[in-house]
Amino acid sequence: MTTETLLVAIAALGATAITVPACIAIARRWDVMDRPGQLKAHETPVPYLGGIAVFTGLTIGVCVGRPIALVPLAVALALGVSDDRFDLPAPARLVAQLGIGAVIAVTQPVHLPAWIGVPLVMAVTVVLINGFNFLDGLDMLAAGVGAAAGFGFACILSGPGRLAAGALVGTLVAFLLYNRPPARIYLGDGGSYLIGASMAVLLTYAWGVGVPPAMGVLALALLVVPVTEVACAVVRRRRAGRSLLAGDRSHPYDLLVARGWTRTTASASYIAVEVAVAIVVVVGRHGTMAAAIGIDLAVTVVTLGGAALVGGLHDPAETGA
Repeated sequence: MTTETLLVAIAALGATAITVPACIAIARRWDVMDRPGQLKAHETPVPYLGGIAVFTGLTIGVCVGRPIALVPLAVALALGVSDDRFDLPAPARLVAQLGIGAVIAVTQPVHLPAWIGVPLVMAVTVVLINGFNFLDGLDMLAAGVGAAAGFGFACILSGPGRLAAGALVGTLVAFLLYNRPPARIYLGDGGSYLIGASMAVLLTYAWGVGVPPAMGVLALALLVVPVTEVACAVVRRRRAGRSLLAGDRSHPYDLLVARGWTRTTASASYIAVEVAVAIVVVVGRHGTMAAAIGIDLAVTVVTLGGAALVGGLHDPAETGA
């Protein structure tokens, strides 16, 4: 990271650390709480407005770099908070997520032709928003994976992209101070949607005009963990004959916990995988296109293979679990 990026990260960390206690108090006052339920891992109500604190810190880096990138991020936050508060229908969420992707595609132009770039960015945005939403099932999991991926982006990007990535790292590190087990606040859909949209924005920087194509391909490796989570959910739900939009507690991390892992260890294992991927990406950032493709394939095989190994592609009902 450059000195400017480091300063942005520190400022984002400080802003988030100050904002989180206020978000906890507001969530309790407005009763925006995540209560225990069939699809929940926790046993007591937890405040749900962590996304607002993350947005506060993220704003610093985005405004210093390219302020217009805040538009889709603000929309993602608003959509997620609305879902937290009013439990929006799944089809409405999907349409809104596609809209966020369209805004990102318009405000963050890539070097691909519009007829390819726009739908691609929209699809990537939907996958990443849902991927981080799926990851937000255990304390520190989504924020930890997001921080590690953000660090990878901060190392491979330059200019506004690096500043935005640095701010994301700083704000998520601060959030983890309150989200580590036992969590005092959750990201909520507002936070997970925001992180997913932030990753889509960072990816468009890697696909930007003037950036070597190999870098854009390599950047995909940083997103394999949330993408794997979506892929597993799609396969698992289709095999079980259930709606792709229906929730479940059969994510690979749930299965690790069911096997006797502590929730902290399960979260840490995911974060460790993302850290390892980020290290590989940083080391290989000056490589050729062939090397970038090789890294993407290797990371995908290892990550998806690990998820399959613990049973993430199967519904427990299929095996009688």
